[in-house]
Amino acid sequence: MLVTGKGGVGKTTVAAALGLAAARRGKRAVVCEVAEQERLAALFGVREVGHQELELAPGLFGVSVEPRQAQEEWLRYQLKSGTLAGVLGGSRIFQYLTAAAPGLSELVTIGKVWDLAQLERRTEGSVFDVAIVDAPATGHGLAMLRAPRTYASVARVGPIRRQAMIIDSFVHDPSSTGVLVAALPEEMPVNETVEFERRLRDELGMSVDAIVVNAVYPERFRSEDARMLRSRDGRGSKEARAALRAALSEHRRARAERAQLRRLRRSARAPVTTLPYMFEPDLGPVELERLSRELERKL
Repeated sequence: MLVTGKGGVGKTTVAAALGLAAARRGKRAVVCEVAEQERLAALFGVREVGHQELELAPGLFGVSVEPRQAQEEWLRYQLKSGTLAGVLGGSRIFQYLTAAAPGLSELVTIGKVWDLAQLERRTEGSVFDVAIVDAPATGHGLAMLRAPRTYASVARVGPIRRQAMIIDSFVHDPSSTGVLVAALPEEMPVNETVEFERRLRDELGMSVDAIVVNAVYPERFRSEDARMLRSRDGRGSKEARAALRAALSEHRRARAERAQLRRLRRSARAPVTTLPYMFEPDLGPVELERLSRELERKL
C-alpha cells in the first residue's frame, strides 16, 4: 500500500496508523519510509529507524530506505556476489554513470519496497504480510511508480529490464498493490489530490483506493449557536469577548474545512474518510494508537 499526498499533510502519520491497524489484526506489517526521512522514529520514540527492519511495536516494523544501500543490495542480488557488488558499487566510473542516470534512485527505492512485499525475499530479512510505503509527495510519487516501466523500455534486454518488468507488473496489479492519498481539508491539498488521482489514472492506468483527510477540526457549534455568539459580540468582560471571538474563529475554520471536504467528495472517484485533529504539540504512541483505531473503524 503506497501512501502519498501533498507535502505536509501527514503521510507518515497515516502510514504508521495503517501499520498499527494491520498489526492489530495479526499481520506482520512493515512501514517503509523513502528518501531517508526518518519521521517514523519520532512517532514511535526511537532514535532512528535505519535501512534494516526495526520493530516499532508488536508485529509492526519500520525501514527507512537509503538509496545507495538499496543500490548495493540490487547489485549483490544481480551479481550473486557481495564482493563484486562492493567493488562495482565503489567504482568511481560506476558512481558517475549511476548519478547521470535519471530516475535510478526511484527505481532502486521501489525495488526495495517490492522486495519487502515478497514472500521470498531477494535480500536477507523478515517476511511480511503487508508493506506500507510512506511514499514521496504526489509528483515524486508518480515518478517512483513510473520508474520500473521507464527503465524496462530503456534497457530492452538483460537483468535490469527483467527485474524492472517484474516490479512494474507487481505495482500495476490491483490485487497486490493499492494507493492511498492523504490530504488536509484545505484548498491546495484538495486540488493536488484530485489532480494526482487524474494523472495516476491517465498516465499509469492505476486507481486511488482511498483518500484520508487528516487533521479535521471538530464542529463544535451549529449555525444557530454561531448566530447567538455573534449577537453577544462586544458584550461582557474583555476575557469573555476574547472567548467569543475564539469560538467564532473555530466555527469559521470548521465550516471552511467541511466545504473543502464536500468539494473533494464531489470531485474524487475514490472514497473519502477523515481523521480528527489532534490537539497535541507532538504526536506520540498514544495519539497514533487513537488515530489507528479510528482509521481501522472507517476504512
